[in-house]
Amino acid sequence: MVGEETGRMEAMDDRQTTEFEAERRRLTRLAYRMTGSLTEAEDVVQDAWLRWVGVEGGIDSPPAYLTRIVTHLCLDRRRSARARRETYVGPWLPDPLVGSVEPDETMADDVTVTLMLALERLSPLERAAFLLHDVFDVPLTEVAITLGREPAAVRQLAARARKHVQAARPRFNVEPADADRITRAFFAAARDGDVAALSVLLARNVEIHTDGGGKVLAFRNVVRGIERALRLFARQRRKDAVPPTLLRVVTIDGLPGYVSLDGGGLLQTTALDIREDGIAAIYIVKNPDKLSHLVAEVDFPKRISPILPA
Repeated sequence: MVGEETGRMEAMDDRQTTEFEAERRRLTRLAYRMTGSLTEAEDVVQDAWLRWVGVEGGIDSPPAYLTRIVTHLCLDRRRSARARRETYVGPWLPDPLVGSVEPDETMADDVTVTLMLALERLSPLERAAFLLHDVFDVPLTEVAITLGREPAAVRQLAARARKHVQAARPRFNVEPADADRITRAFFAAARDGDVAALSVLLARNVEIHTDGGGKVLAFRNVVRGIERALRLFARQRRKDAVPPTLLRVVTIDGLPGYVSLDGGGLLQTTALDIREDGIAAIYIVKNPDKLSHLVAEVDFPKRISPILPA
């Protein structure tokens, strides 16, 4: 009898593991979109796993059940995250979710860096309703159960969120070949301080967001307007004794961009929001806490020994 019970428990454990692993990528994407942090997303999914293995008895719909767990854990974290944002040094950007330039499952939704910043302005419940219903295609009735609200209230939450983020949706689809060409041209022009080339590439109202988190040197405020941007790039080139190094052209939260080392050997990512009139926004992440997941994936030039997080 003891052997039969042990075998039954092992089979149950195997089934639970299989069911959870089938949902892990989706749950991580949801947690990342909710928090803007890959580290927090991984912590949330780990907490969800611990709760999942503690469940006794069968669950009718593991995906729905796990979605509820992850959503509730993320809502708890959003409340404390708002307080941390208020004391964050300089512009805040989400952890860069880096993929290849080819389509990838982790990029299956169209949530870009620009849209992630728009989501930051929503209430936690609005953000959850929008992501679950509009991005992850969860039925409205299931979203209502997850959030503990009436369907009509959830519909209003999603509608308000949709209205706020609508302006952040890309209205100009750049072809992959053009995105690659513009990205490489921008890197070269920025590296060389080529004002003439940058004048052609940048939109008149371009914005530069640089997230250093107080850990490394970065702009404390968003740089707005092409004239200020051109002066910045020209000044940066004069100041840098060693030019930056391009490591890889990638997509970052669905936007074209690249991973590079600055003149001092520090890792950073740059995402470009390309619109019809040029590059409308540049999102640079330099905070080493947000780049640790990239360290193992990057081949560093032998001449450089970058300062990287342990």
